[in-house]
Amino acid sequence: MLKIPTSAYVHIPFCTQICYYCDFSKVFIKNQPVDAYLQALIREFESYKIEQLRTLYIGGGTPTAISAEQLDYLLSHLTKNLDLSQLEEFTIEANPGDLTPDKIAVLEKSAVNRISLGVQTFNDKHLKRIGRSHNEAQIYESIDSLKGAGFDNISIDLIYALPGQTMADVKENVAKAIALDIPHLSLYSLILEHHTVFMNKMRRGKLNLPTEDLEADMFDYIIAKLESHGFEHYEISNFTKPGRESRHNLMYWDNAEYYGVGAGASGYVDGVRYRNRGPIQHYLKGVAQGNPRLEEEVLTKQEMMEEEFFLGLRKKEGVSISRFEEKFAENFSNRYGDIVEKLTRDGLVQVTDGRLRMTKKGLFLGDTVAEKFIVE
Repeated sequence: MLKIPTSAYVHIPFCTQICYYCDFSKVFIKNQPVDAYLQALIREFESYKIEQLRTLYIGGGTPTAISAEQLDYLLSHLTKNLDLSQLEEFTIEANPGDLTPDKIAVLEKSAVNRISLGVQTFNDKHLKRIGRSHNEAQIYESIDSLKGAGFDNISIDLIYALPGQTMADVKENVAKAIALDIPHLSLYSLILEHHTVFMNKMRRGKLNLPTEDLEADMFDYIIAKLESHGFEHYEISNFTKPGRESRHNLMYWDNAEYYGVGAGASGYVDGVRYRNRGPIQHYLKGVAQGNPRLEEEVLTKQEMMEEEFFLGLRKKEGVSISRFEEKFAENFSNRYGDIVEKLTRDGLVQVTDGRLRMTKKGLFLGDTVAEKFIVE
């Protein structure tokens, strides 16, 4: 019996500016065929004959870079055939500064019930330094406008370990984030990706990054401060007030299947992980020909098990050993006992209540712990 995915990710690749750290599939919006793209995207979405979803997530790029009319077209067509009584969480990413009153009015009358705002930092000097076009004042304006329109499920993204950032800067950012009185925060350390302005700067020795020790101190401070203000650290980079976890992202970390729609989007359906064509004209051509996918990979059982660790260990609750054994018909301790024992000795994981979890030390090291479960 095939299990039909109950989540979908929709990609809007347009941006009003290109940030210096970003390697996502995106283009500068000027002179782009936005209308043609949205029509193709809806055509791909409808090809899956989706009637029920628990979570729907529109990411980017910057979904709010498009006009209010285009946003209205996108939101109304995505939900046209959906049973909205089943849709628990409908998130859209937005940028402070893009949320004009007409776009907020479109969001207010749509089925969207969660907003993820790309704040990154409250410091105007740092915002400029990382290539963002908004300023601190626009962050507060956007949040006030969203709350005024009835949105209470708001999340913001912040980045720490930025070039030139001090511990005092991080403390100020965290204090300002807490003062917003919102239920969810995502905090990421800066990761240098290939083909970005920052990576090129670093190669030329022009990027003044915090030391690894300072970055670890920042991570510890963020966790302690947010937990003391009632936030639960439920995933490596994510903090929530009770019951306000990102259900869509939990679906990824639970290694569930989902539809991925749009240029460069990835999906996971019927045991096949796939990625769509990235450049917009290639994507438009692919949809017109009935196949926007660039590549497909049928996962082996071994790869599925490795993904279970990679994704599940990101969560505070970790990986359920009994669920793992049931899902893969494997004896957990026979297969992984030695690895778990060594990681436990090193203080990186612990097994409690039948679950394998990372310790605080393990969480800071993140994927390097999960990599131990990969069979060469």
